Amino acid sequence: MSDLAIFDVNPTARVKSESPLAMSRVTVSTLRLPQGAGVAIRERAFLGHLILRGRVTDPGFVAGVEEALGLPLPLKAGGLAIGGKEEASIQWMSPDEWLIIVPGGREFETEKRLRAVLGGHYAVMNVSGGQTVLELAGPAVREMLMKCTPYDVHPRNFPVGKGVSTVFAKSTALIRRVADERWELVVRRSFADYLYRWVLDASEEFGVHVAE
Repeated sequence: MSDLAIFDVNPTARVKSESPLAMSRVTVSTLRLPQGAGVAIRERAFLGHLILRGRVTDPGFVAGVEEALGLPLPLKAGGLAIGGKEEASIQWMSPDEWLIIVPGGREFETEKRLRAVLGGHYAVMNVSGGQTVLELAGPAVREMLMKCTPYDVHPRNFPVGKGVSTVFAKSTALIRRVADERWELVVRRSFADYLYRWVLDASEEFGVHVAE
């Protein structure tokens, strides 16, 4: 670890940050209050996003991740673990890659803790500035998602605690089901405005509320 150049992307100095949706404008009819809305949308901006790579054949890697995060490492496609000591989530992305999301400002400490317990062949990369999360809540979210993706979001195929990377509109997104009527979209910064506008348009018929 001493040979690596790592840095905190959230320094204590007063530096203005802008979310990927800072300049996006709502162009559809919205409801002022969430009550009665089929879909409520909220950007969870400035969370910490880390890409972790390693070998599951290394028992020290699997145990080290659990020690650092207090969460089991998902080992199968669609795996999503949420909670732990950092109120974190870790999502299976490929056989040797995972996405870790932690509360904003904790990503640097999380990275350092992972580096302190992991050894051998692994990599940790902070990608916080390149992604954002859209939280979708309400009784009509699943119907809205059916307009956006070919992936089967029926509860029998997409239970709570599952996350997948798939086609979304004319781009891609990570779809995560975190509760019965609460979902998350993890989207790349370069597509954030486009996908946000798409979701707003797809949600309008159900009544949409945009949370501050």
